Amino acid sequence: MATSKDSSKAPVDDNELTTPAAVRRAVEYIATFTGKQPIGATSVEPTESGWLVGVEIIEESRIPSTSDMLALYEVELDLGGELLAYRRTQRYRRGQSDGGKDAS
Repeated sequence: MATSKDSSKAPVDDNELTTPAAVRRAVEYIATFTGKQPIGATSVEPTESGWLVGVEIIEESRIPSTSDMLALYEVELDLGGELLAYRRTQRYRRGQSDGGKDAS
């Protein structure tokens, strides 16, 4: 068991998720719960209670692909990787430069 008090080295407990594992888990949860294809993680940050991960998905596939509707989800995980909450924070067309919210 690690005894370091340096908070920049998260996680220190063997039962806690590493950053890459938290990202993988968040992407898996979003794919499972939305039934949509994840593109990948856009952000990850440790929190006091676990991890906060941003995941981008293809919400509606269109032709041409530049017309695809994408969405950004925020996923909260506890230190062990269990899902605490998720929410869609943005919806936008692929390539939209202003990151417009809730485009339809």
